[in-house]
Amino acid sequence: MKQVLFILCSVLVIFVRCNSEEETRARLLVSKHILNTYLVENMDINVKYSLFNIGNSAAVDVTLNDRSFGPEAFAVMGGQLKAHIDRIPSHSNYTHVVVVRPIRFGYFNFTSAEVTYKSDIEDTDFQVAWSSEPGEGGIIAFRDYNKRFSSHAFDWAAFAIMSLPSLAIPVFLWYSSKSKYEKLVKSSKRTH
Repeated sequence: MKQVLFILCSVLVIFVRCNSEEETRARLLVSKHILNTYLVENMDINVKYSLFNIGNSAAVDVTLNDRSFGPEAFAVMGGQLKAHIDRIPSHSNYTHVVVVRPIRFGYFNFTSAEVTYKSDIEDTDFQVAWSSEPGEGGIIAFRDYNKRFSSHAFDWAAFAIMSLPSLAIPVFLWYSSKSKYEKLVKSSKRTH
């Protein structure tokens, strides 16, 4: 009986010790969002990374690295795809925004970003976290986007020029006949 009680107490102490260690460490939750409604060739795409520290200590030496926007398909217009944050305090967040521009259209797989950090100042080992993954996104060609969403000012101007003769000719005929009959009415009033 004493042995069973000793084993149970030992397991309980180990369990409590493991839980208390986990509670004092930093834990990062990382999300990656593409903020644009339409992904269009040669137009900016805003990508937002949110890092949440839900642990009870600060995360230090945090490095955010996103390899899903390769230089052969995307140009970085603002921000950096690799960012270093010295410290994220406990129960706080950090937001990083990158603006990229797709060079060509087609389907692309937007994979998750990698985040490495130390969960405590004394730690020598880095923890690795992965962001949420937006998945596959279709980048539409600029000409298709322009066909659908442009103001079509040139099209309306061409329509107005082409419809002008069909409206102007009847107005001209009406005006010439009206002035002809007005002249006849004036001349008939003078003779009476």
